[in-house]
Amino acid sequence: MTTGMRKTTASTKPEPFSAARYSKVLERVETLRRLGRVQKVVGLTVEAAGPPVFLNEACLLQPAVNGGTLAEVVGFREGRVLLLPLGEMEQVGPGAEILALGKKLEVRVGWDLLGRVVNGLGIPMDGKGPVKGETYYPLEAPAPNALERSRIREPLSLGIRAVDALLTCGKGQRLGIFAGSGVGKSTLLGMIARNTSADVNVIGLIGERGREVREFIEKDLGEEGLKRSVVVAATSDRPSLVRIKGALAATAIAEYFRDQGLDVMLMMDSVTRIALAQREVGLAIGEPPATRGYTPSVFALLPRLLERSGTARKGSITALYTVLVEGDDMNEPVADAVRGILDGHITLSRALAHENHYPAIDILASVSRLMIDLVSEEHQEAAARFRELLAVYRTNEDLINIGAYVAGSNPRIDQAIRVYPVFKEFLCQKVDEKTAFDETKEALLELMAGETGETGDGPLSRERDTLSR
Repeated sequence: MTTGMRKTTASTKPEPFSAARYSKVLERVETLRRLGRVQKVVGLTVEAAGPPVFLNEACLLQPAVNGGTLAEVVGFREGRVLLLPLGEMEQVGPGAEILALGKKLEVRVGWDLLGRVVNGLGIPMDGKGPVKGETYYPLEAPAPNALERSRIREPLSLGIRAVDALLTCGKGQRLGIFAGSGVGKSTLLGMIARNTSADVNVIGLIGERGREVREFIEKDLGEEGLKRSVVVAATSDRPSLVRIKGALAATAIAEYFRDQGLDVMLMMDSVTRIALAQREVGLAIGEPPATRGYTPSVFALLPRLLERSGTARKGSITALYTVLVEGDDMNEPVADAVRGILDGHITLSRALAHENHYPAIDILASVSRLMIDLVSEEHQEAAARFRELLAVYRTNEDLINIGAYVAGSNPRIDQAIRVYPVFKEFLCQKVDEKTAFDETKEALLELMAGETGETGDGPLSRERDTLSR
């Protein structure tokens, strides 16, 4: 995003009086009050007699002692309306009034969102005042028409050497980051947010610990990263429906900036917690548990959410979705479903993390399905040779470590042993280290040219020669 674009848009002010402006405000006013009454509260679910509503309509629970609690219609049962609250319910009891708002939930969007932290409903929580945008985007929206999506042909630098060189991502691509807990997902997201060449970052922190939100913003994202980012935080203590809405709000905000013609980086941590929240909602309204306790609505929600990112008529949303795998099982139901929807996956390895290898990306277990369309043939061949030699070493690593392999027995293994320290050096990257895409490409080509007998005099060639001696 250029500075000129930001200033031009931000400096556009409404006239002192604009009939069109006030007409939009009046259109949002509900003149007919449709009321109902709470009949029963069971667990997370509120059962009500009336009002006449539609599915996913926003309502207001209005106990006499406070201003009311926002709720959403999630189903109907035997003539009763089923609602889930989006706030606290301590003061809600039998007979409490329910006001139908006549609309679905929306999020207020605008350029003023940049640098802000909002909650799962898009309401600022950073103490910097309200968002002044005059446009509203619905939380629930269809994905772009499949035939209106342009093909992904242009690479997008993420600033991570291992990814840019061997798992190249394109503008509008959707990648999953799969890992167990404590392997470095949040740190990797922070590095990408600071280093990526995208115009705007939208970061959804869904189901995170409250402590980790500020830590991510100040430590991982940093002041420079926050300036061109919007953070949507729906922590684990919030109601399950708010956590789901947080993911939808982050996507809607990304769609707003995409519609301005920008290349947006959407990062969501984590899809697993969104699935767990949807499971809570499904069980609360009577859905039967299916695969490992997940309800059918979980697997219906995932494609609706994940397909909204990608390319469109204007702009693009490049998306990174983290998946917190249970017990490091990469084939558990949510991980398997997400992997089938996205355009590639980056797997973080706990074993590599234990070796102090950061970012702990397991190159051999990761893939970018679009890399072949994004990079030159020379780059593609160099990446393929890199993976082949790394695979040879990993396959024979146990024999090498216990001294069972005799040098000279296999030329490929000998070569893999020789290059592995340099490969490891190439794949590791400090948290505050940034490498441009072209620089990463040249480093990869130089490294692999040296391994095929061609000369090179760059730092990686010198490092390789030192290690060989």
